Amino acid sequence: MSELTFDEYQTRTGETAIYPGQGSVEGLYYVGLGLGEAGEVQGKIKKVMRDHGGVVTDETRKAIKKELGDAMWYIARTASELELTLSEVAQGNLDKLGDRKDRGVLTGNGDDR
Repeated sequence: MSELTFDEYQTRTGETAIYPGQGSVEGLYYVGLGLGEAGEVQGKIKKVMRDHGGVVTDETRKAIKKELGDAMWYIARTASELELTLSEVAQGNLDKLGDRKDRGVLTGNGDDR
């Protein structure tokens, strides 16, 4: 079985994309707000610190994996609503970070460093 690419994943999220206003600003709002799923990931990681002494159990790993998948779905659908591919988004991020590394400004604040 071949590995799933970003763009294949993004296309396949369309099979389960049932939400209001697809292809309009309403659809963008809906999926953009769904990015709050990243907070679910944070919550599970916080509990690793608070409740499990920093130990990631198999059960916790599975739970975080599910939440990461939910966040990824919303990222894919947000990109789709903006007519971007996940490959474009990923490559743009690597380019941005590579440029920051080359200029010695990976650390610090601000989007336009």
